[in-house]
Order: sequence, then C-alpha cells, then structure tokens
Amino acid sequence: MKTDSEIMNTGFESIFSSLGMVDAQRFIALLKRDKFDYTEWQWKLWPDETVGSLSEKALQAWDK
Repeated sequence: MKTDSEIMNTGFESIFSSLGMVDAQRFIALLKRDKFDYTEWQWKLWPDETVGSLSEKALQAWDK
C-alpha cells in the first residue's frame, strides 16, 4: 500500500505532466477555492452506473 506522501507525489506528477505548470496550478487553486467534494463529483459523473457496471466496463477496457 502506498503512503499518503507517495500518492500525493504521484498525483502531482500526473497533473503537472498532463496539464503543464500553469494549468496545474490553476487546477489546484480551483479545488481549494470550490471546496471540491470528490465523492459527490463521482456520484454526479456516472449517475446511471452501478459499481458492477463500471467494473464490467473497466474489465472490458483492460482486455482491449
């Protein structure tokens, strides 16, 4: 299991490599400003999906 620090480092590396320095900073500022709720966002992201249907789709994508 990864430590919290390892997860944060991996997350920051991912954000900075995909968005670039300026947009990554903006993304982090937006999360802090808007009091982002990850759990609520996930529920709204896939409102018609179940854990089972998402798992099945992930497995299908993995097989490709």
